[in-house]
Amino acid sequence: MYLNKYLSSSIKIETRLWSSQKKNAAMLDNDDTDSMSSSSSLRSDNNKMVSVTEDVLVDKDALLDQCLDNLYEKRGSTREAALASLIEAFNSNIHHEFVEKKFATLLHQCLNSIKKGSSKEIALASHMIGLLALTAGPGEKAQEILEESVTPISDALKTRLETSKVLALLECLAVITFVGGEEPEETEKAMHIMWQVFHPKLGPNVAAPKISPAIAASAISAWSFLLTTMDGESLNPKSWQESISFLSTMLDRDDRPLRIAVGEALALIFEIGSLDKFVSEPKGSSDNASEDNNARRAVHIQGLRSKVLNQARTLSVEAGGKGSTKKDLNDQRSTFQDVLEFLEDGEVPQNSMKIGSGDSLYTSTWSQLIQLNFLKHFLGGGFMKHMQENEFLHDVFDFIPKKATVSGAGRLSSCEKRLYKSPNSALNKARTQFLNKQRTLAQDFNAGQYSAGDGDEAV
Repeated sequence: MYLNKYLSSSIKIETRLWSSQKKNAAMLDNDDTDSMSSSSSLRSDNNKMVSVTEDVLVDKDALLDQCLDNLYEKRGSTREAALASLIEAFNSNIHHEFVEKKFATLLHQCLNSIKKGSSKEIALASHMIGLLALTAGPGEKAQEILEESVTPISDALKTRLETSKVLALLECLAVITFVGGEEPEETEKAMHIMWQVFHPKLGPNVAAPKISPAIAASAISAWSFLLTTMDGESLNPKSWQESISFLSTMLDRDDRPLRIAVGEALALIFEIGSLDKFVSEPKGSSDNASEDNNARRAVHIQGLRSKVLNQARTLSVEAGGKGSTKKDLNDQRSTFQDVLEFLEDGEVPQNSMKIGSGDSLYTSTWSQLIQLNFLKHFLGGGFMKHMQENEFLHDVFDFIPKKATVSGAGRLSSCEKRLYKSPNSALNKARTQFLNKQRTLAQDFNAGQYSAGDGDEAV
């Protein structure tokens, strides 16, 4: 990644400078002030790390400002590097103050990258917008992110894009809708965009585009992630008819990650209930709510349920074939064993995950499990940090972490340390200029002291 690394070297420079200044001050002291100087030095030693920590906090803000400025640069590689650094920074910390001050600027620059950037830049900008929404949390900012981003993302998904870009755009749309979508209509709009990616509605004599299994799996996962936020009763009855039938056909595809995504989506649909919203009208039925129609519909739903159950039973014990990886096979068997138990006995998979030291996060529904897996995948290495400190995620999972100990306050993570060590970063160059200035002042101070002589007062 394009990280700015400078912390360790700058601390060494500051330590040498601090020691030099201490010696200079000592040369000015007379015998009557020796004890005071010694006491002051001890206090300085005790507060030294506090001062360095404060400097780091200032440098963090400067790093973010520099990255934001670099998003205006004409060179695409510069913008990509800036986005990568911002992503790393937002993964390693919760930058509420920066978002409060620079939210609109960062959002619009990221949207410009989606509209005009390279494949890599689009993917980075999409991920950054998702992180921006998670950091801002529900409210006006998250709503603005959603309103401003839906159209550019939708337009980008309609063009021929590389797989990495499509995956990033889909994840971004899912996250910003999850955080900022306050009305069912907003969520369903995003779900329709995702559904169109892997099951587009085409006119007559129009060939369906070939969709890679990775894109199909990502779109279904994003769709399921948003479905977890919907009440079955609030779904538009005409929007998702035939979804169970279509998804069950996807279970026959050869790609195991795709099958897993479909299996979780189907389990979620059955957990939500309101199955009449997800199935089409059986043949011979009418719009009248007669007993015959209701009975025919119930039989149709039961038939679909039986089909999915049989598919889950088969996939839960499938043998490995040529070219299959052990992990994908084991993941498929585990997922469909859970789906099978749920459809047969109503048992939902119980899961727990350790968060930090002594904390555990529990899930007891398919909705919670899908949300956890999606956000864990999206945040990657930043998941633990956000679960410990992001209040929005605390609310989502009803998770209350133990308070950080005093000894841990202000401590830098290894990820944060990497951000401040690079000698090539723009921020480190500014940092070097500052330290050079301080060094020059110290040298001038020394020169003035020595030139003053024993009988003169140094200024």
